Amino acid sequence: MATRDVGVIIPAYNEESRIGYTIRALRDIQSIDEILVVDDGSTDNTAEIASKEGARLLKLNRNYGKGYALLQGIKALSCPIVLLLDADLGESAGEAEKLIQPIREGKADVTIARFPDNPEKSGFGMVKWLSRFGVRILTGKDMKTVLSGQRGFRRDIINPEFFRYKGFGIEFGMTVDLINRGLRIYEIDVQMTHSVTGMNWAGIMHRARQFRDISSVLLKKFAER
Repeated sequence: MATRDVGVIIPAYNEESRIGYTIRALRDIQSIDEILVVDDGSTDNTAEIASKEGARLLKLNRNYGKGYALLQGIKALSCPIVLLLDADLGESAGEAEKLIQPIREGKADVTIARFPDNPEKSGFGMVKWLSRFGVRILTGKDMKTVLSGQRGFRRDIINPEFFRYKGFGIEFGMTVDLINRGLRIYEIDVQMTHSVTGMNWAGIMHRARQFRDISSVLLKKFAER
């Protein structure tokens, strides 16, 4: 019998089109004890679908942002291994199983999913470049998975400070903190997919907000040094 020692936290905002597929894929992972969806003030049917699919639901009264939603989820779970996953993984969420074993075996404190290269690039790569550059100058390390939101943790090493970052700066800021605390981080290849923004106006603005939020965290951390 598989050891059920894993809790999953899924922050979700208006993800009714994919949240159900994501939860169903995760239910097939035998070591998962609980799936917690933190509905971050959605205005669609995200919460209803999550509950129907059997996930535990924590519904926030408005949209606070991903970092705040993740922190509320952490407070609500006590499993020794915690996965943080995005709501839009769909059927590929089953690949999250690969993030568990290195932690259980004591080889890693944190695991981060490394997505396959996308041959049909939807942007200019500036956000990824900024995030990797920022990690390099702040920690001396080079990581490919700075922006990946699919992460596994030993529950006992999680610090609320990891989730203090606003907007799209959460993964970048968290990654810098993890490295600077000397934690063992494994980047793990997965065959995951998720929603990708296009080169339309909405996509361009999305990447602009990412660049802004990461730049803000980078400048603040650089100043603190």
